[in-house]
Amino acid sequence: MKSYLDLTIKEIHEALVNGKTNPLELTKEAIKRAKENNDNAFEMIIEEDAIKRAEELSKLPVPKDNYFFGIPYVAKDNYSTKGYETTASSNILNGYVPVFDATVIKLLNDAGAILIGKTTLDELAMGGTGTSGHKGVTFNPYDKSHTRLVGGSSAGSATAVSDAIVPFALGSDTGDSVRKPASYAGLVGFKPTWGLISRFGLFPFAPSLDHVAYFTRSVFDSALATELLAKHDENDSTSSYKERDNYLSYSSDVKGKKIAVINGIINSIEDKEVIDAFNKTLAYLEKNGAKVEYIDVDINLLRAIYPTYMIISCAEATSNDANLDGIKFGPNYGGKTYSEVMFNARTKGFSALIKRRFVIGSYALMRENQEEVFLRAQKARHFIVNTFNKIFEKFDAIYVPAAPSIAPLINKTSENFNEDFMIADNWMAVGNFGGYPSITLPIGFENDMPLGGNLFAKPFDEVNLFGIASKIEEGTGLINLNYPEYASKKEGK
Repeated sequence: MKSYLDLTIKEIHEALVNGKTNPLELTKEAIKRAKENNDNAFEMIIEEDAIKRAEELSKLPVPKDNYFFGIPYVAKDNYSTKGYETTASSNILNGYVPVFDATVIKLLNDAGAILIGKTTLDELAMGGTGTSGHKGVTFNPYDKSHTRLVGGSSAGSATAVSDAIVPFALGSDTGDSVRKPASYAGLVGFKPTWGLISRFGLFPFAPSLDHVAYFTRSVFDSALATELLAKHDENDSTSSYKERDNYLSYSSDVKGKKIAVINGIINSIEDKEVIDAFNKTLAYLEKNGAKVEYIDVDINLLRAIYPTYMIISCAEATSNDANLDGIKFGPNYGGKTYSEVMFNARTKGFSALIKRRFVIGSYALMRENQEEVFLRAQKARHFIVNTFNKIFEKFDAIYVPAAPSIAPLINKTSENFNEDFMIADNWMAVGNFGGYPSITLPIGFENDMPLGGNLFAKPFDEVNLFGIASKIEEGTGLINLNYPEYASKKEGK
């Protein structure tokens, strides 16, 4: 029998309103699925408190206009959760229990959503593979042989939604940390405009790039989440004062919409299946009145995206994580002086990947290197953002494949430094450079593995972005994708 957890948030809400299910049934089923799952998606499952909360909510009438009431969800383990260990998948934070909730956690809880677990990530949200967290590799639900990545850093959240454990999951996006896993896992992954949603309580990686972001299985559900979470927050000094839109007011009418496709990115993708699936969605947009134009961007600017991202993000991370010293948070590995305590904690608490990132960041921030490395990267960011801002003066959106291929094999995760591949694999960091709203959604399959497309729009243009994305979703018919249902259809059940 099909579970209500296999449905979208909108559909589950309708079932709750009509009395076909209740929060307790949903929560028990979600926890059962979480426990049975073998894709290594969870840092912890919050069973007792989640069931207690669901029991209380099940006694109340379901508000017709509150779509998140009674909905089980999960949060990436870099969101502060009062009373629950929060480690960011790093040994240096083992045992750390926050005394406050992140703003987005509070908003979800106030709406009646039920947190059933904290999910795995690349350690401290650094990395794009889902392999570097202290609990090991998180696997892609579409590959039960456990040989393919789900991507990162928001690996566990992607897997939890793709495996239909929950219909909604919080992630965070600093370069493409939600939007790339969404492509690999057949999900809608959305990152709003920088400053639209409060980051208070989100562990900082690179604050000038960090965004609250999330996974759903439909464009409408992403708009629902944005409607709930896009609030000004006095606790976040970067929270925008701009009046929020009605994010559910979008229209899928794309007639007259101007959509840019960047040649340099398309030409860097070698996988014909990716291009074919992408071209089908372009054809559908054009059939419905959209005007698609292929444009050129300086190839050197596109090649500069990845090194610019690495330098800025590593420099900011080095500064932000200086407080992880073995005294304020996590295990204390001993030592006679502060320097010894810090040395022991950081040596034993960080993985090799994190140490490499900190070396890069420290090098970039050294006084003798700042002009040549860090400030040069900041100038490159400025040039890149200016270039894309000019594109948005003429176009409503930029649309390109979200990834150059299906999810990569785990044993082939070494960096490919071919310049063209680096463009195709890392271009979405532009969305973090400029703070643009950006959404990934499924556009097809290759060898039973999902493929994704990605849209950008100018800052605070979420309504327009949801509208174009919903038209693509309409054309592909790939709404509410999840692995259990996909596998069932494939088997003809």
